[in-house]
Amino acid sequence: MYSTRDPFNLRTKASRASPTALSLLQSAAQKTVQTSSQALASTKQAVEATKQALQDSDMSFAVPRNVPNFENAQRRFEDNVWNKVTGNEKGLPMYKDKPSGKTHGYGVRSSRRGFLRSRRGVGIVALVVLGLIYWFGWSSAPTHLADQSGETTENSSSWGSFGGSGSGKKKSKIDWEKRKEDVKNAFLLSWHAYEKHGWGYDEYYPVSRNGRYMAQPNGMGWIIVDALDTLMLMNLTQELKHAREWVSTTLDYNKNQDVNTFETTIRMLGGLLSAHYLQETLPGMKPDTQKDEDLWLEKADDLADRLMGAYESPSGVPWASIILKDGKGQASHADDGASSTAEATTLQLEMKYLAYLTGEGHYWQKTEKVMEVVDNNGAKDGLLPIFIYADRGTFRGNEIRLGSRGDSYYEYLIKQHLQTGEPIYRDMWDESLAGVKKHLLAYTANSHLTVLAERPSGLDGSLHPKMDHLVCFYPGTIALAATGGLPLSQARKLPSWGKQQEEDIALARELTKTCMAMYHVTPTGLAPEIAHFILADPPLMYHDSIRHSTTDLDPAADDWKADFNIKPADAHNLQRPETVESLFYMWRITGDELYREWGWEMFEAFVKHTMVENGGGFTSVGNVMADPPPKRDNMESFWLAETLKYFYLLFGPNDVLPLDQIVLNTEAHPFPRFDPSKKRFHTGWKRIPRDKEGNLVREEKKEEEEEKGQPAHKAGAGGTGY
Repeated sequence: MYSTRDPFNLRTKASRASPTALSLLQSAAQKTVQTSSQALASTKQAVEATKQALQDSDMSFAVPRNVPNFENAQRRFEDNVWNKVTGNEKGLPMYKDKPSGKTHGYGVRSSRRGFLRSRRGVGIVALVVLGLIYWFGWSSAPTHLADQSGETTENSSSWGSFGGSGSGKKKSKIDWEKRKEDVKNAFLLSWHAYEKHGWGYDEYYPVSRNGRYMAQPNGMGWIIVDALDTLMLMNLTQELKHAREWVSTTLDYNKNQDVNTFETTIRMLGGLLSAHYLQETLPGMKPDTQKDEDLWLEKADDLADRLMGAYESPSGVPWASIILKDGKGQASHADDGASSTAEATTLQLEMKYLAYLTGEGHYWQKTEKVMEVVDNNGAKDGLLPIFIYADRGTFRGNEIRLGSRGDSYYEYLIKQHLQTGEPIYRDMWDESLAGVKKHLLAYTANSHLTVLAERPSGLDGSLHPKMDHLVCFYPGTIALAATGGLPLSQARKLPSWGKQQEEDIALARELTKTCMAMYHVTPTGLAPEIAHFILADPPLMYHDSIRHSTTDLDPAADDWKADFNIKPADAHNLQRPETVESLFYMWRITGDELYREWGWEMFEAFVKHTMVENGGGFTSVGNVMADPPPKRDNMESFWLAETLKYFYLLFGPNDVLPLDQIVLNTEAHPFPRFDPSKKRFHTGWKRIPRDKEGNLVREEKKEEEEEKGQPAHKAGAGGTGY
């Protein structure tokens, strides 16, 4: 999804140096665990005494309903934060008026020893103790202190590890609304830290509490615009008002700066368009005046006009960069000048929606032409090399992968079909998925986890068992394609449902498990940027035999962990969204609560290991194999735009952004589905036929067109119905 992390071509290093330190959060977590464990032990003794008293006496009363809730996520989040507050900080959000680190007593002593020795006395005292515990808020105890044997679990975080993920731990009814609010609070902590220490900056460094512009003057609003729709979905009206004021008074695209065409499109153009859509859809989001109502669309139209210069290449494939002030496209500064295939083909959702809103046909035509030029290269089995020359329209090299520089091409195939109903992109998606099954799917040696591998030397070359975290968008996208966004229970009733769709859902489940294993295999519970896998020799391939994994990802088991090889250079975590993105789709489509549970575990790990002390917000980390991991001092805009948004939607109600009515772009910005014929748009190109081996049949196409009295079809002849 993100094949470049330098959208303005200004960075010279992949990461910024940051000090390695034990975060205050972890210290607070340890203290909370110790104190809470003691409290829970006392409580358990009291409960057992009460049970015994009730069994052995004739007492007739009911146990109070409002007993302590040891599963309350909101209280655990607040206690985590407040237990580390010294009283002098100004950057932390004021979740509630609670003192820091206060310990409450549990014992009740009485001079009436005879009364306490009686069974009735024991029962009454126990109930009083439980009432005091509830009154003083000891619901922040870890949720997983007791395992199935009834013994206290060690090495537990104050956030707890949610049961039901194959770890054999007890679970009780979960308040998902509370957990959704936890995500909202994490967003607010991040946003308020950015407001205080980095407002307006395109990059924010939460550890050093600083930032910088990537374009002068006053930046691009990289973080602000990318987070607009998250603010709306979370109903953060005051924060949204502040963001709107900045966009209205400060944001100006007339900058003599080259920016990455792809990143600017998916983040900035996508963010503005989704804000325009949601203000019309969500209650209370529409501003009072017509001028303010048109703000997002006017800014989007201005930016898109400047981006059009990127498409003025000899082939129609966009240049990698564009100078905003004069609209001049530039070739990539690396990779022999070739553009990333994913970047060139992940612009269409945004431009087509803008064309529909404005009626301007060139937005549709320019981005549609890219798809035609790319497809006319005739890549075998729908799997494309990851580089393409903008000046020639041909591929560079033959490396195949669904990670960086390849990923979102495949994502936008099915999403273009869902957005506009165009069947040509459904055909291309189906072809590519069949190619993935044929060439790229293999199984690990021990636990048969499904691996979506790479072919660095082309389809005829060897298999490389490596998965970028970026690849983890794919299982959710497979499920989305299988049902069209409908819940599985509804999709199975359709006449089009069959064996193929069931196979795709099963594959989506297995790949999602592999992605979650990338989190569970590390001591921090955070996934590395890249994971390598141990395959059988020779590899067991999906196209030879469909297998199911033999592990439930039990952290105490070592067999499945032996299938992983996490290399030091790949062990960083950038707070990426792809796995929680797939969890969101899998939950919405299958209704299996396991995906929510996995999401909660992941969210807990982010809070524990990436939260910055003293109100800095959250940061990416340098090594997920170290506990605590060193901090990198950077918060990517997609932490707010995607990762926290997907958590929020995962834990929230399913009628918010229903998947059968919207599409989410590759930056998680929602757009509506629409009928392009209402604005006289239609698919302006046709695929060149393929033979049984997948080779292009150009002569047949040429002869057919000449028989109709038309010139041979040229690349880029697509357009609208005007």
